[in-house]
Amino acid sequence: MEPVIPIIILALPLAMFLVLGLCGHKMAHRTAGILGTLGMGVTMVLAYITAFTYFFSGAPEFINAEGVRLQYVVFNPEWLSFYKDLAIKIGFLLDPISALLLVVITTISFMVHLYSNGYMRDHHGVWETGFQRFYAFLSLFSFSMLGLVVATNIFQMYIFWELVGASSYLLIGFYYTKPSAVSASKKAFIVTRFADLGFLIGILILSFYTGTFEFTDFTSVNVGKDTFAIDMSAPTAILAKFTSSPAPMFLGGSVLTWALVLIFMGGMGKSAMMPLHIWLPDAMEGPTPVSALIHAATMVVAGVYLVARLFPLYLMEETALNIITVVGALTAFYAAMVACTQVDIKRVLAFSTISQIAFMMVSLGVARPEFHHGLGYMAGMFHLFTHAMFKALLFLCAGALIHAIGSNDYTAMHGLRKYMPITHISFLIGCLAIAGIIPFAGFFSKDEILTAVFGHSIFWYIWMSAVAGLTAFYMFRLYYLIFWWKEHKIPEGHHAPHDQPWTMTLPLVILAIVSCVAGFVPFGNLVTWNGHPMFESVNFFTNLTALDWSVAAISLSVAVIAILIATVMYKKENPLPDKMKNALPRLWDWCYHRFYWDELYMFITHKIIFGCICKPIAWFDRHIIDGTMDGFAWVTQRLSFAIRGLQSGNIQFYVWVYLFGVVLLGAITAICLL
Repeated sequence: MEPVIPIIILALPLAMFLVLGLCGHKMAHRTAGILGTLGMGVTMVLAYITAFTYFFSGAPEFINAEGVRLQYVVFNPEWLSFYKDLAIKIGFLLDPISALLLVVITTISFMVHLYSNGYMRDHHGVWETGFQRFYAFLSLFSFSMLGLVVATNIFQMYIFWELVGASSYLLIGFYYTKPSAVSASKKAFIVTRFADLGFLIGILILSFYTGTFEFTDFTSVNVGKDTFAIDMSAPTAILAKFTSSPAPMFLGGSVLTWALVLIFMGGMGKSAMMPLHIWLPDAMEGPTPVSALIHAATMVVAGVYLVARLFPLYLMEETALNIITVVGALTAFYAAMVACTQVDIKRVLAFSTISQIAFMMVSLGVARPEFHHGLGYMAGMFHLFTHAMFKALLFLCAGALIHAIGSNDYTAMHGLRKYMPITHISFLIGCLAIAGIIPFAGFFSKDEILTAVFGHSIFWYIWMSAVAGLTAFYMFRLYYLIFWWKEHKIPEGHHAPHDQPWTMTLPLVILAIVSCVAGFVPFGNLVTWNGHPMFESVNFFTNLTALDWSVAAISLSVAVIAILIATVMYKKENPLPDKMKNALPRLWDWCYHRFYWDELYMFITHKIIFGCICKPIAWFDRHIIDGTMDGFAWVTQRLSFAIRGLQSGNIQFYVWVYLFGVVLLGAITAICLL
């Protein structure tokens, strides 16, 4: 493949950022919006060409005679050289997961760009202040995510990883005059920076022992010019120091385990896994299109992508995979419980995102080559793809509702199905998809995950099935409270709510269609951990026939039962929700307050760190360090005042001092001679 198109894929969003950032204030709002949308549209087309060429061209650099998909380095020039055998390169790696993410990122980003042309102005057509700046930040974020997923080495990924964090900070804090938005942006930045410190340390440990940053050195073997294949013997060869006897150890664990766990720590921060999840719900203070782009489909899956990229290494360390499984499972259940009690529709979707990302982490954590050719890996990537589509759909529907009602609170909505039919149908499709109802996209990817978990552990299968049931329940709770429950009351002096302009409605329709059909994509022949196809033949019903129907039937039954319970409780106004709340007041209170994680962090930072640690240090600094320096200054000053007469300028005084000194020196000399 010629590098022209890949270079443009990266260069065009960067160019849009520079043009809109430097010249946007001189443009009309509409011009900036059209320019940004067209730029991302061209990027999306080029990304589709690249991905389809990779998956379906059959070129020998992309797929070998056995049907195994290969990794292809399009370009990889050296950027920084530390010494002969260690350098940082900036390149473009094309393989199944990077091609998949090219499609996901550009699709969602284009939909958000188009949608924002309508969302970022009010009912009177008045554009948001800083509209051009908003589009510049969107372009910067898209450039950063694209650079992250095509990185040829882990240090390049880290550079773009930090750029993603910076652009996320800018977008969350877009409403910089709003204190809650400023606080949310700082919270996101600080929490993810703490996680990224662990990521950086893990990178340094890995590179120190291997002498390389290249992904192909860690996970692959060269099979041709710029072409690599996943090979389990390759990690063993390149990581000989980790597997040598005696292997390097630290605090009872292998150094490789520590490196991989620290790298996963970076993924925990970006993907909002417990206990580093607290930033994501507050990030809903940003514009809703930002929530759809960053916190539903792209940035939050960076952690999943990181684990998938280094998956052959994680297979070498069972402990690291077990940690990923446990963290993911606990996070999934926690977020699902909290989502059942929230009243802000964007925060319900935020906790839903945390739960679904955790589903993907669990899928990677339980993936083993010996079980259905690493089914968990394929299922996690499949769910990443389908979830991006229907979760972006749900967030954009939420944006349409907020734009029409002027509130995030579902109590200001109710009965909107009659007023906003397109939004209603789109939201319903999103709910059916995330609940795992056949034949919507989420059914296929979620059940593949549950099958993988079932093959690994019955306990975790029951646990994750319960999470899937909670997902169906809280999503249909939200659906009924917004679109049913009771008749909508139009406030006096307000117009009736209605579906939004075509720029906002068209993305909903497109994403709704994708959420209906994406589950039939034969993912097992496109994205697997080692490139080997999972199906011998492919047709429209491949995924249906490949399912483990004993698992699928149970999960489908759980989802249907959960939806029926939500229907009984929330379709029409009734006392059942209050009765449940009153029956379990402590549980409801804990879930509503997010299990008091924010309060715990505030207690640790303000009471313990600031109060018990920082205050004594500050006292020591002011009174001991500063006091000592002040004492030196006082002594010097007093001494200088005492001897300042020696520099009076009086010649007679100098002569008398000189004579006194001569006499004194003579006396001392005489005494010494005697």
